[in-house]
Amino acid sequence: MLEPHANLPLRIREMQIRPLRIPMRVRFEHATAQRDVADPVIVQLTAAAPFAEHVGYGETLARPYVTGESVASVVDDLQTILAPLLLDFRPTSFAEALEFIDTLPFDADGRVICAARAAIELALIDLAGRVFGRRAADVAGWLDLPGFGPPGCLETARYSGVVIGRSRRKLKLMLHAQRWYGLRDFKIKVAVRGWQERLIWTYEVLRRPLRQGRVTLRADANAGWSFAEARSALAILEDHGVSALEQPLADQNDGHLPALAQHTTCDLIADESLLTPDDARRLIAEDAVRVLNIRIAKNGGLMPALRIARQALAAGLDVQLGCLVGETSILTAAGAAFLEVCPSVRFVEGAFGRWLLREDVARPSLHFGHGGRLRRRGGHGLGLNVDAEIVRRLAAAGPVLLRL
Repeated sequence: MLEPHANLPLRIREMQIRPLRIPMRVRFEHATAQRDVADPVIVQLTAAAPFAEHVGYGETLARPYVTGESVASVVDDLQTILAPLLLDFRPTSFAEALEFIDTLPFDADGRVICAARAAIELALIDLAGRVFGRRAADVAGWLDLPGFGPPGCLETARYSGVVIGRSRRKLKLMLHAQRWYGLRDFKIKVAVRGWQERLIWTYEVLRRPLRQGRVTLRADANAGWSFAEARSALAILEDHGVSALEQPLADQNDGHLPALAQHTTCDLIADESLLTPDDARRLIAEDAVRVLNIRIAKNGGLMPALRIARQALAAGLDVQLGCLVGETSILTAAGAAFLEVCPSVRFVEGAFGRWLLREDVARPSLHFGHGGRLRRRGGHGLGLNVDAEIVRRLAAAGPVLLRL
């Protein structure tokens, strides 16, 4: 803590919003989108004197098929709904900062604004942590979630690999490379053209370790099937080693999940159906899914993500820490903070850094190492060294600059 400024309030002097365009090394596609360029939105908050040397960064990714938000709507909501609230941000401690952050809205005018909220929440946590000498993982203590806190599961968590490649040769090459690197959990996209063939190719590579229980394979339909289509796909999924199926139906068809669960040995995972803690309560009550896929940008930030995880684990369900394709080290650092205090996760996604992005906003880029392991980082806030010049260079357009 900075003793010379004890009891002086932290105020925001300036907010910058930058949508980025970052070329990716591989192309991703699923039932609702395809992309080879990452499009995160970065929020930069600069403190007013006497803390003017401190800057906090947040990040989100907008997905219309997930939260209904777009890059344009996120930028607009940050300017018109969330930025004005920062005029009342004047904490004199990390706890007071979290009290304010906890009041940020999840919706406006009947619209979900979880993605926009996540960006500003992370930036505030990062900034307040730097000013008051606290780490992002310290939010768990303030939330007072039973069973949550250090050491969490970061030391045992293993980030997942992905099944990519349109040709049989490339898919197998990429899978072998990931296996050589020690990855043991894999996800394949289904409900897209040619998915059955790619599943068969994947099984040819993973058959032995799947049968021996040394790796896992799960499938993600991204809400791309009707009930009849999902049910007809179950046999081939099960025959080829798939143990879990993510978001087989659109969220408006969640009522069919209990019937689908009765027809499969695959554990069902909720993703697009899970945006808010209220969604978590509903899904738990319906007793149809086995896993809740929590994504920090989707669920409104680190604090609500941890609350949802607590709901899931208390109900006897499993937790997946998911990601959105194209996340930079900022969201990876937030995910690491989640793992530092969450006692258990079944699957973990993301932390690709420069493995996927041709450039990253942090130096060094934060990504998993051999075996899918991510090392704990020191430092206050999110513990990153974000390079402002790289952020400016990767910007899709000039920044939105707000003086507060």
